[in-house]
Amino acid sequence: MTHNVNLDIHPDVQPFFDPATNTISYVVKDPASDACAIVDSVMDIDYAAGRISHDHADQLIDHVRGRGLTLEWLIETHVHADHLSAAPYIQARLGGKLGIGRQITTVQDTFGKVFNEGTEFQRDGSQFDRLFDDGDTYMVGEMECRAIHTPGHTPACMTHVMGDAAFVGDTLFMPDGGSARADFPGGDAGQLYDSIQKVLALPDQTRLFMCHDYGPGGREIQWETTVAEEKAHNIHVGRGKTREEFVRFRTERDAQLDMPRLIIPSLQVNMRGGDLPPADEDGKRFLKVPINGL
Repeated sequence: MTHNVNLDIHPDVQPFFDPATNTISYVVKDPASDACAIVDSVMDIDYAAGRISHDHADQLIDHVRGRGLTLEWLIETHVHADHLSAAPYIQARLGGKLGIGRQITTVQDTFGKVFNEGTEFQRDGSQFDRLFDDGDTYMVGEMECRAIHTPGHTPACMTHVMGDAAFVGDTLFMPDGGSARADFPGGDAGQLYDSIQKVLALPDQTRLFMCHDYGPGGREIQWETTVAEEKAHNIHVGRGKTREEFVRFRTERDAQLDMPRLIIPSLQVNMRGGDLPPADEDGKRFLKVPINGL
């Protein structure tokens, strides 16, 4: 399937970097109206203290309110394993619809078992307002946006194209960062390579926005590049690297990686659309740590 990109529409993209998780969230404004979307928001957690807060989300909210924007969509590119989504907190204050890829149901089924969730945990994606299929479109103001299914890092990963901008989640990193791991449950290095090729098939001038950056080699944090730059310089897939080369490299590399620091709380919260697990009879909420479950 070829995916149309309207290079004549140039949305205003405001990045917000979260140093605690190396995540970049975005407020994306339709150039023809006051409508906007938020991509991959972050809820703060002090895991050792069991304390959550919303400083990062408040920055997004202040930006939207300060510019007089209307939030129409909260987009999750995938179920993140390294930070907690703040989508419900933002939605309660600014409105908008929450969307994620339809394969969230696969992720919910997998991790519902890992975390021994009871039957009250719905595994049908009903925590979200919209489940996107490959090629689905939606509007932010007058700007048509498109969701492209790009699995491999997780089954539910989607790349969202808004005008000349594409938000790739963890499918790609900056050229000197390469690509994301593919060894989580449901991940697949071959699928990830195929998904990256979908992104690289977009027009060369398409702006690409990363979900994470770790400043390889000590450089400053960056989050924006282009399809042309990735094709020419990406250290894992650039210059025509083959699927076999990529799968071999990715599999060997992933075997050496530690689990993300926040994977346990992140998955429990994000598979619920950013909501915390339900309270017990005393109104207290708890996160579980599955022993040898991941």
